[in-house]
Amino acid sequence: MTDRPLDPAAAGTWQLGDRTVKRMGYGAMQLAGEGVFGPPRDREEALAVLREAVELGVDHIDTSDFYGPHITNRLICEALHPYPNDLTIVTKLGARRDEEGQWLPWNDPDALEQGLRDNLEHLGLEAMEVVNVRIMGSGDGGVVPTGESVARFVEPVARLREQGLVRHVGISTVTQGQVEEARTICPIVCVQNAYNLAKRGDDALIDWLADEDIAYVPYFPLGGFSPLQSETLDAVAKDLDASPFQVALAWLLQRSDNILVIPGTSSRAHLRENIAAASLDLPEDALERLNGIAD
Repeated sequence: MTDRPLDPAAAGTWQLGDRTVKRMGYGAMQLAGEGVFGPPRDREEALAVLREAVELGVDHIDTSDFYGPHITNRLICEALHPYPNDLTIVTKLGARRDEEGQWLPWNDPDALEQGLRDNLEHLGLEAMEVVNVRIMGSGDGGVVPTGESVARFVEPVARLREQGLVRHVGISTVTQGQVEEARTICPIVCVQNAYNLAKRGDDALIDWLADEDIAYVPYFPLGGFSPLQSETLDAVAKDLDASPFQVALAWLLQRSDNILVIPGTSSRAHLRENIAAASLDLPEDALERLNGIAD
């Protein structure tokens, strides 16, 4: 593959609340063990990935205390605390793990407050810059929004914001209607939903959010637990002397200026590959071919 600059700023920046962040960020989920459960396979490499991400200029890290659980936040704290002033750490609330690693809702008011305090303790912070309220959806992995009222989930976090424990609120696994409802409770700075080159049900939502100056942060940008597979994607990547994952990330970055990508990895080599995607410019013919991949 062609060597490209390792510059997270190459894709530009976006306002996340009152923070300006580079659109190429890093997701910490894969630092935990298999199935995002238990300790990492290589603890020293996990710490090195975090340090190298920041050294390369990443200033937006996405995490949650239910990764592990508690594993990724403790690794982030060990690797990076005291944090650089320009580093924005974003977490999620609304779920927990049982002893077998199953993902369960944990979103009554007491649970949301305890989840926030757990994040603060394990990250070594007094307040979170951004907290995403995860609405447990339906479908495979709970990633399909249910459309239910979000007031009972957002109102407790809005109260924590009023107490100064949260600076900005986001919402995850939601429809436009749910975002609109949440905005009647408190300002919403970002939306996190499942979206990638092949799964594009949120196209209209992304465009609406862009008009509202709200960030869209796709989780599973590279397919999640089932990595993207496409002959077209492979062919475009070969033509551009890039990896398929680089092309998939570059497509997201060119899809809309309000998209922030947070690809995760537990490997420094893969981290560099992901960051290099910020410098990959997809020509119009490649975009046309890629746009035909959607389910």
